[in-house]
Amino acid sequence: MKDATADLTHQQRTEIEAAVFRRLIQHLDENKQVQNIELMILANFCRNCLSKWYMAAAEEQGTVVDYDQAREVIYGMPYTQWKDKHQLEATPEQLEQFNNRGK
Repeated sequence: MKDATADLTHQQRTEIEAAVFRRLIQHLDENKQVQNIELMILANFCRNCLSKWYMAAAEEQGTVVDYDQAREVIYGMPYTQWKDKHQLEATPEQLEQFNNRGK
């Protein structure tokens, strides 16, 4: 089976991947009601994970982006502001589900 991206140039692939990343961030921004703990339970990643991946990717490119800067890219605002406005306290049920992942 042929790789679907085999005919793309490196630049085309990079631009497509960047567009997908921006769309993911936009989608998360449009769905602030989806809590990080829910993402962790269902998908084993959350906005904070994306922030860490962003920071690591920047480092691989020789650029320093600290965790707060990366979070601001992902959350679209300082994390503390986003947390105050949109993050709810995890329920006991959510915490139990989170703690029992992969068991």
